[in-house]
Amino acid sequence: MNSSLNPVELIGFLGNGDLRSDHFYQAMVNAVEVGILAVNTSGMIILANRAVREGFGAFQGVHLNDVLPELWPKVAQRLLGTSRNSAEISVHGIESNFLVRVSPMLLDQEQVGAVCVFVESTELEDMAKQMEFFQELTRELDTIIDSSSDGLWICDADANVVRINPASERINNVQAKDVVGRNMRDLVNQRVFDRSATLEVLRTRSRVNLLQSREGKKLITIATPVFDSAGRITRIVVSERDITEIDDLQRELEDQEAIKDQFRNQMLEMQQEQQLENQQIIAKSPAMLKALRQALKVSKVESTVLILGPSGVGKGLFADLIHKNSERADKPLIKINCGAIPESLIESELFGYDKGAFTGAQTGGKPGYFELADGGILFLDEIAELPLPSQVKLLRFMEDGTIMRLGSTRPREVKVRILAATHRNLEQMVEEGKFRLDLYYRLKVIPIHVPSLKERKECLLPLILHYIEWYAKKHKTRKRLSRASCDTLLGYPFPGNVRELMNLCERLVVMTETEVISLQDLPADVAKGDAAGDAVPAQWPETMTLPQVIESTERALLAQAVEAHGSQADIAQALGVSQPTIARKLKRYGLTA
Repeated sequence: MNSSLNPVELIGFLGNGDLRSDHFYQAMVNAVEVGILAVNTSGMIILANRAVREGFGAFQGVHLNDVLPELWPKVAQRLLGTSRNSAEISVHGIESNFLVRVSPMLLDQEQVGAVCVFVESTELEDMAKQMEFFQELTRELDTIIDSSSDGLWICDADANVVRINPASERINNVQAKDVVGRNMRDLVNQRVFDRSATLEVLRTRSRVNLLQSREGKKLITIATPVFDSAGRITRIVVSERDITEIDDLQRELEDQEAIKDQFRNQMLEMQQEQQLENQQIIAKSPAMLKALRQALKVSKVESTVLILGPSGVGKGLFADLIHKNSERADKPLIKINCGAIPESLIESELFGYDKGAFTGAQTGGKPGYFELADGGILFLDEIAELPLPSQVKLLRFMEDGTIMRLGSTRPREVKVRILAATHRNLEQMVEEGKFRLDLYYRLKVIPIHVPSLKERKECLLPLILHYIEWYAKKHKTRKRLSRASCDTLLGYPFPGNVRELMNLCERLVVMTETEVISLQDLPADVAKGDAAGDAVPAQWPETMTLPQVIESTERALLAQAVEAHGSQADIAQALGVSQPTIARKLKRYGLTA
């Protein structure tokens, strides 16, 4: 091959002027989009195409170090060294960055310079940065997936397992290498899993929630389909959460809440007991404590309360307790005994009257107890004695909160809470037509039964001691009970309940001459008692000491023996002791035979 042929002649150029070979080569390198630059061994630019001239201002005859100082050291190394390998360096152009490949230029095996090829690297760098960003994002996503405490399964549109995270391996007791690449249908058929949320998603093409039990654990499984722009399922992402620990925690929380409620109830009972002590209410029996706790509880609400119990048990005290602990404590508590007001006056007393309502009515009229109790509480004691016409008016107030004075046509609205009390059997009175059924149910919203003294034996001794001391302070004296008199009082039935007990204690304090109240100071009907009173109690109050119990039992046995045997000798023979012993003990306890 003849290397001396002119390339201009080979391409058959027919132009008018002379075209030298160097012009041809310059035109050729200018046609190349990449930059091309050649230097001789001294670094002088001997060839520069248009891309290099425009991008770096590098022209023929200029030293490379003057236009590209960052490139010159690499080129110089190639010019001085013996290596014929290419080298790459990044340089900054006027508008873009370039990657320059520097190669030695040889002529007859002798290095006569170097050729630099410039390739724009801005797009490559952007792509590299994007690739690096995506790689970093992938690593972050992998870290998030693998660090999740919830199990994650990823399946393709054919239900093949693509990936599972370590939490799923732990929850399902499987290894990723054993399930990745396998189909969920095969895993279900082989009883690896009982159900597959992935297959349910493929069937329904919607999100699926499953509650499953697996390996002794309770799992919540949520499978979500991923769709492409054409609406086709491309992936199914399944998340699993082990709720076994949550269930255990829930149970533990419920147990803690139960303990908390128990403590709260105990504290409430303690607070209630403290309230009772502050108000000097003596309650030792379960029945009385229950009634008082009910009263304290209903005091915080606006419900109607019906207080039931025999005469003398202290139903008015319960009304005071409810009022004092209610939100109406700073408002009036009006107490009315319905049995103490004449039937002809009861209606005008309760509801009031206007001018001219009846002969003798006050000129300006008079407000009734309902108006006086406005904003507070009206306590209707002995409600069973209320006449039927007045019952109708009371029922109307309880239905709409309004009253009407006698002689008036204008209703008046009053805000009054009703407490009622009775010792009568209202149900029986309803059957007999003496009490309205509708009013009975209106009143019996919250019934409270106040026990009699027979139902609260545990309270008897503390009550006696309390009122003896209380009346002694009131009358500025000192009194105490002998053991015999105390035993006799404990055996007395107190049919009049607390009212009778209080009256008896005041009588003993006032009428007894000496400091010690003996058996002889007791009223005859109390000292005599009855067979039931002389009987040995089945259960003694907790406040009594052993010697007191022994003495009380001894007195009761002696009283029974006196009833059964006429003489001291017969009593001694029956009880197995001497006659002088019987005489001494009868005198001690105030008994005669």
